[in-house]
Amino acid sequence: MANLLSITCFIPAVAALILAIFLRGEDEAAQRNAKWVALIATSLTFLVSLFILAGFDPADTGFQFVEERDWLLGLQYKMGVDGISVLFVLLTTFIMPLVIAASWDVDKRVKEYMIAFLVLETLMLGVFMALDLVLFYLFFEAGLIPMFLIIGIWGGANRIYASFKFFLYTFLGSVLMLVAMVVMAAQAGTSDIPTLMTFEFGSETFSLLGIQVVGGLQTLLFLAFFASFAVKMPMWPVHTWLPDAHVQAPTAGSVVLAAILLKMGGYGFLRFSLPMFPVGSEVMGPLVFWMSAIAIVYTSLVALVQEDMKKLIAYSSVAHMGYVTMGIFAANQQGVDGAIFQMLSHGFVSGALFLCVGVIYDRMHTREIDAYGGLVNRMPAYAMLFMLFTMANVGLPGTSGFVGEFLTLMGIFQVNTIIAAVATLGVILSAAYALWLYRRVVMGDLIKESLKTITDMTRREKAIFAPLVVMTILLGVYPSLVTDIIGPSTEALVSHYETATAEFNGSTDVAASH
Repeated sequence: MANLLSITCFIPAVAALILAIFLRGEDEAAQRNAKWVALIATSLTFLVSLFILAGFDPADTGFQFVEERDWLLGLQYKMGVDGISVLFVLLTTFIMPLVIAASWDVDKRVKEYMIAFLVLETLMLGVFMALDLVLFYLFFEAGLIPMFLIIGIWGGANRIYASFKFFLYTFLGSVLMLVAMVVMAAQAGTSDIPTLMTFEFGSETFSLLGIQVVGGLQTLLFLAFFASFAVKMPMWPVHTWLPDAHVQAPTAGSVVLAAILLKMGGYGFLRFSLPMFPVGSEVMGPLVFWMSAIAIVYTSLVALVQEDMKKLIAYSSVAHMGYVTMGIFAANQQGVDGAIFQMLSHGFVSGALFLCVGVIYDRMHTREIDAYGGLVNRMPAYAMLFMLFTMANVGLPGTSGFVGEFLTLMGIFQVNTIIAAVATLGVILSAAYALWLYRRVVMGDLIKESLKTITDMTRREKAIFAPLVVMTILLGVYPSLVTDIIGPSTEALVSHYETATAEFNGSTDVAASH
């Protein structure tokens, strides 16, 4: 099917345009129509994206479904997916209908709310499909705008502060990336991503302001991209925007932020840092390892003292992303496979945890942990679902959370045993904060008067969670569903990386012996 990627990418944008032009009024019927248009559009996008998966050949490590045409001012419009990006496309299309369904109770500026999410879906899909630097940058940066509006208009009491902090952090991080992209295009004479992945940027050591830059231009380019992707992930110590954004964002905004937007940082490392700047990645690897290890332990300890449920889960996200960066820069098959698996699993699990918070927030209008307790007595179905996703978050074998963590730890153990030991501490700490949260919210006697009339989950809420439950357990017991698709592409990536770094290490050894 021709132009399958463009069709998938732009269905939500077309639906947003239809809402903007044809839907008038703020009455109940108009609000209901806006919700249905958004739900149908996102569901249709998911169905069309299944054709991408059906036609995808995992054995082919190149880009598939490639669409290429000239664009404005001689720029290229080029889209394609490989084994690394195809599952992120599906994660995005899978999560978005659930996000719209979870927003069914929104009653303030409903049309604009739905338009924001539809535009955001198109921009997120564009990031995972773009095969041109300029196109990638446009999608990557434009995604900030709808998220900024979602937090700033429909967020909590402190939403303006949180939305500006989110915008400034992520935007400033990306300025250096833009400079690096200009340098790359000038050096290679093209902005075509597949061509740049095979182009050898200079790795000769030179002196800059009296400092020896080992790895030369590659290290500088790596650092420029790292500034952007580290904020997006987010990595310690540039993670402070995330808890604020999560706490203030509406439930649906938190789900999209955790499930999809954070993954763009990890995807960027896999698409740019490892293949284009292998020497820079090798030189800066130890720094990334220690940043990741500190993130895992430090943010887990911070999560333990939180009083707000959303904040606790937000800090847990930073810790889980620490495993991802660790696995990616271990740059071996287990590490990279584990990092991709962890990102996909985290998309389902953390998205579900934020939805769990949303369920009780809708009833009680507070996220304070102390406001709850003994919910199992009134909400048995909720208690069971919350328990499953808590266990997946901890990394219990049999859930998707276990596979990603185990693979990344195996990958890092082959490279640095001390970092692996520190990271393993995070597994114990995650059990501590996740089970502590669960015990205080769900278990015990129902003492608080305000909770005695709380109702269990509605049919709609259960229907939203059902696909997330299926994916969390399915990937836990049958991880080959993911590893068979990503395996050949990650193998090609790792072998390219090893070849490039072996040449560099060989040349530095020779230079040292002279």
